[in-house]
Amino acid sequence: MRGWVVLLWAALATVVLIVIGIFGTLLASGRIELVPTPTPTIEPVPEVTPVVDPTYDVMILNATPEQGLATQMKDVVVAAGWTDDKVTAGEAGSQDFPTTTVFYVDPADEAAAAGLAGVIGGAEIEQSEAYPATTEGVPQLTVVIGLDRTAAGQAPAPTP
Repeated sequence: MRGWVVLLWAALATVVLIVIGIFGTLLASGRIELVPTPTPTIEPVPEVTPVVDPTYDVMILNATPEQGLATQMKDVVVAAGWTDDKVTAGEAGSQDFPTTTVFYVDPADEAAAAGLAGVIGGAEIEQSEAYPATTEGVPQLTVVIGLDRTAAGQAPAPTP
């Protein structure tokens, strides 16, 4: 009887050593973790509610080779409620700007930029110091017309 007890203890010790070895190998190889690493939570970006605010000055720059787009867009903005003296139209320094974008300087102007983007038929909005206000104390939004608004840059309408 004493021989069976020794054999059982030896078998138990062998099983324990094998389990410890497997566990140690899995732990060392990184397949299991004793303390799981918390996954970072992604905070949702707050949605901006577009606001059409005609108190802003609007500068429209045509950054495409197609002539007359700035004037056409000025007419659209004036028709949306801006006065003619609040909206200026002109040519940009380049003619290869890819996407029409409304630029604003102050983060508080984001809602007005989104509203103007909606007025002109959709555009990206971007905060940038590249286009500061031309009149002291009056906030300004700058629309840079991109190649996506040219006849060559627009996607053809789907045929039914």
